[in-house]
Amino acid sequence: MRWRGRRGSRNIEDRRGRGLTGRTAGIGGAGAVLIVVVGAFLGVDLTPLLQGSAPQSRQSAPVTEADQEAAEFVSVALADTEEIWTAIFEQQLERSYDPAVLVLFKGVTQSPCGGASGASGPFYCPLDEKVYLDTAFFTTLSQRLGAGGDFAAAYVVAHEVAHHVQNELGILGETQRIRAQVSEVESNAISVRTELQADCFSGVWARYARDDLGTLEPGDISEAMNAAKQIGDDTLQRNAGQAPQPHTFSHGTSAQRQAWFSRGYETGAVDACDTFKTASL
Repeated sequence: MRWRGRRGSRNIEDRRGRGLTGRTAGIGGAGAVLIVVVGAFLGVDLTPLLQGSAPQSRQSAPVTEADQEAAEFVSVALADTEEIWTAIFEQQLERSYDPAVLVLFKGVTQSPCGGASGASGPFYCPLDEKVYLDTAFFTTLSQRLGAGGDFAAAYVVAHEVAHHVQNELGILGETQRIRAQVSEVESNAISVRTELQADCFSGVWARYARDDLGTLEPGDISEAMNAAKQIGDDTLQRNAGQAPQPHTFSHGTSAQRQAWFSRGYETGAVDACDTFKTASL
């Protein structure tokens, strides 16, 4: 991905280097490590599963040169999403796009949706319309999940911004309303469709990045497809030493995530990403 020397976004809230007084779990040993690792894999905050929490002051780690480079990359990737989704909203939806703010942090921070930490992974909070991202996650993505490359990282940013797009279109609010009224299994099934649509929207973004911005390089789409594979629910559960349990899936299988990203990339059309009306994912 051609990103160096390009325009960055102004919608960055940099919280790195700040300390935070929060609550940490009293559980220790392998159980705590597993919860943190699986949370980072799934992109969800599993810290509420840790019982017996106690107040503790946490200080953010120093911002390194690698952190700063990652921040500059994120700023450019976010700027690309802003330019692309503004065009898509105008051309395909005949409406205006209001960009999300991306919060950069290192270590821990707070959001209206709950605590953000290395265990939570990147996430979008619809309550304040912000994406939360610890730049250290890119190291996890590359070294622990096996999804290296700058476009794999850009795919992560694009996926979280896609949730903001869903929020702008009223999709996210409706799915959250329904999920609060159904069983856990049904809620998980709706979550899968929501996440796969975000993958499809990410593919639409990638198509515009190729055609309109000319920023894609050879191998970029392969990096995104590999990332989609590595963070599929079935792959993550196998890598955590578990047999895949479809009723617990919240993001979709590796094959599904790849297929919906590909659909968005091949069509470049938002209306091709309606995961809620298809019988087969």
